Amino acid sequence: MKKEDKAIIIGKIADTLKEYGCFYLVETTGLNAERTSDLRRACAKADIKLMVVKNTLLHKALEESEGNFEEIYGALKGSTSIMFSNVGNAPAKLLKDFRKKDDVLPRLKAAYVEETVYVGEDQLDTLSSIKSKNELIADVVALLQSPAKNVVSALQSGGSKLHGILETLSKKED
Repeated sequence: MKKEDKAIIIGKIADTLKEYGCFYLVETTGLNAERTSDLRRACAKADIKLMVVKNTLLHKALEESEGNFEEIYGALKGSTSIMFSNVGNAPAKLLKDFRKKDDVLPRLKAAYVEETVYVGEDQLDTLSSIKSKNELIADVVALLQSPAKNVVSALQSGGSKLHGILETLSKKED
C-alpha cells in the first residue's frame, strides 16, 4: 500500500473517531461469512458503524486524534474491527445479544466510552450496564416529576376527603 493511500485511510479513521462519542475494538477472526454478515446487519440496525482496520493504521489515527489512548495500544494485536457509536452501551448490548448464539465471538478487546478506557473481555458486563445519556436524562426527569406528582395526588385526594367530611357533617346537622 502506498504512503499516500495510508495517509488517506488514517485521515478517514481519525475523522470517524471525531464523529462518534465512543468506540469498541473487537476481534472478529473466526466468524464465518454468514455470522459476519449477521453482525454487520445487527450493527446497521442499532446505528453502529462497523469497520475492519489494520492495527498500525488505527494506532496512527489514535495518535493523531485528541485524547489519551495509550491504554488501548496494547489491545491492537491480531485482527481488529471497530464499532463506532454515539450511545456508550449500545455496542456492548449488541455484542452480548449477538453472542447468545456463539459464546466466544466477537470478543471485546477494548473500548473507549465517555473519555474512559476499558480493556479486556471481562469489561463487557460493565459496559452493557452503563446508562446512556438519554437514559440518564430520563431518570433525572422522572426524579424531578416525582415530587410534583405527589403534590398533585395529595391535593386531589385531600379534596375528595374534605368533600366527604363536609358532606357527612351536613347530613349530621339535619
